[in-house]
Amino acid sequence: MSTEPNGTADPHEVLGYLLKHAALKLATMTDAALAPFGIDGKDFGALRLLAHREPASQLQVAQTLGIDRTTMVALLDVLERKGIVTRRPDPADRRRNVVELTEPGLRTFDAAQVAHAEVERTFLAGISPGAAQDFRSTLRTLLA
Repeated sequence: MSTEPNGTADPHEVLGYLLKHAALKLATMTDAALAPFGIDGKDFGALRLLAHREPASQLQVAQTLGIDRTTMVALLDVLERKGIVTRRPDPADRRRNVVELTEPGLRTFDAAQVAHAEVERTFLAGISPGAAQDFRSTLRTLLA
């Protein structure tokens, strides 16, 4: 085994390390910015989804966000206790719960959306707007 330094020993050269730590940094910044609204980044994802569509079932929200049903129920329980969302049986299928933002939930989302956008601007401030757009596009391609 060689003890000589080489480029592969530096974790900053490993894509997985870079992606993980960039995501952790963004999540930390996001959670801090959203804390004054009583939510975190995971909560914001659900609010964003609910704010931009018709009422959805818990399962639809969980599937869209890529989280399991148990985690979704726990997340919605907390948001419901805070008065941010409401759940009611779906009139078309009473086995399903429909989830909607409440009026306070809409206000929370509107304020959180401004804070979230500022976090993204700050996070991407070190690169040009074109590079930021390319970065988003590249990530979407890699996730497709």
